[in-house]
Amino acid sequence: MSKNANQKALSCDINPGKVRQVQKKVEENSTLIEELVNRIVDTHCKPLDDFMKWIRDVLSDHDNPPTDRELDDMTLTLPNLLYFTGEALESVGIKEDIAKAIKMELYNTMYDQADGTISDKTAIAELNTQIEHVTWVVYQRAYKKIRLRMDAGNEQLQSVKKVVSRRMVEYDLTRVAPDRIGGVKR
Repeated sequence: MSKNANQKALSCDINPGKVRQVQKKVEENSTLIEELVNRIVDTHCKPLDDFMKWIRDVLSDHDNPPTDRELDDMTLTLPNLLYFTGEALESVGIKEDIAKAIKMELYNTMYDQADGTISDKTAIAELNTQIEHVTWVVYQRAYKKIRLRMDAGNEQLQSVKKVVSRRMVEYDLTRVAPDRIGGVKR
């Protein structure tokens, strides 16, 4: 089949109104899913999120670079927040596992009870476990979002440590007497 034949057949088969209906359904459902995911994530990440916003505010003040005290706060607080966020991540991971098990248990029950071909049984089982599947997806996405925030927090911590190290070197260099180079008297 030629390229033009594919384009012509495809353009004749697509009903823009139906596409827009499906898009509307996708938007409505994804908004609901995002709200559910964000509720879980916000519950577990609020302290980390608030601290990362504070860091962003400190860094966005270009006229006033971070003070040593602020860098100390970042260096000490971030690992603590990441520790508790990691614990929450594992809790969400457990819930994800349970949601998947519930879905699979119902799927298998529906599959066993269904009549027909393998394809018929699969279709019936999938239709009857949509809510359970969506619930599993909610926990799966929440887990991923929390993991991403933890990774970003770790990256921030590594950056702060580099800045602290650089400042320590700068302070050491300014303490060297002008008549000495590298700590050796001329």
